[in-house]
Amino acid sequence: MGKNTLTRIWELIGLRYKSHPWHGVQIGEEAPDLVTSFIEVVPSDTVKYEVDKRTGYLKVDRPQKFSNIVPALYGFLPQTYCMDQVAEYCMEKTGKTGIVGDGDPLDICVLTERNITHGDLLVPAVPIGGFRMIDGGEADDKIIAILKGDQVYEDWKDITDCPAALVERLKHYFLTYKQMPGSDEDESRIIEITDIYGREEALEVIRRSMVDYRKKFGKLENRLSLATLEMINFGQSWQEAMREADGFGS
Repeated sequence: MGKNTLTRIWELIGLRYKSHPWHGVQIGEEAPDLVTSFIEVVPSDTVKYEVDKRTGYLKVDRPQKFSNIVPALYGFLPQTYCMDQVAEYCMEKTGKTGIVGDGDPLDICVLTERNITHGDLLVPAVPIGGFRMIDGGEADDKIIAILKGDQVYEDWKDITDCPAALVERLKHYFLTYKQMPGSDEDESRIIEITDIYGREEALEVIRRSMVDYRKKFGKLENRLSLATLEMINFGQSWQEAMREADGFGS
């Protein structure tokens, strides 16, 4: 079975089955300058949704706390992973030690003046900055981006172009969105935003998260191809064993 045949198999699978938004969707050929983002939550949501890592379907994570609603489109970057490289960069920039990656895809917040009323969709986004957030000793960066082609925000090339009030609103959301009414457990967890960084650092965080993903998961197509070949070889071995068994029995 040649490489072209295997490629064709995965193309056909992609036509028949929905791709997992974390592993089956490409971040984009122009990444990190232009990225495909998967949106889980929009400003009108009063419940926080997130992707179930096993199935790829959206699931209810928790109700939003009171009126603490996400001020922009919120989701993650496919085929990214926050682990060693991302944590190392966080420690390099903050001078802190003992930071680890949070083991999740890289989060992204996409700004647009258009009303997008539901999540579970792919959005092309242009990164302009980010928040260096540490959640309980884990690097949990939040990339800030604008919707590609947005005529109102398209001149924002760096987070310094954003109004200070908008940046503060985003910052407040991320510092409080995990709190639950009456919960002492969340209050004991230290969440901090150490830096608000610009476009170049955002691009570096994305690059590192892509490296972390490849290190953890490899190239999915290669793993699928290997599994297919193993399945074919098993099928051939099983058929030969059945034929030998039939011959012996006769």
